[in-house]
Amino acid sequence: MAVIRISIPETARRGEIIEVKAMIQHPMETGYRRNEQGKIIPRDIITRFRCTYNTALVCEAEFSPGTAANPFVSFHARAAETGTLEFTWTDQDGKTWSERRTLTVT
Repeated sequence: MAVIRISIPETARRGEIIEVKAMIQHPMETGYRRNEQGKIIPRDIITRFRCTYNTALVCEAEFSPGTAANPFVSFHARAAETGTLEFTWTDQDGKTWSERRTLTVT
């Protein structure tokens, strides 16, 4: 199971710009390195990140083999209404990891 860390404020004023930070613990193996026995370590990368706010897409990113381990994403969003931010990472095989956080707008 991947470790996911997300940082958003618990509350915000309507219209306020908030900073959103998300990180998933993942080795992001390129498929180019070799192990101690000289065998190629199979490629294992996260290829896509998406964040929605009450189902509206607010951030999307595609990752390549050159992306460092434990990919970190930081972006800003406008607090429009109380709702849920859903964070989803997808790997090269279609496996997904998701987390949700609630933002209360006053």
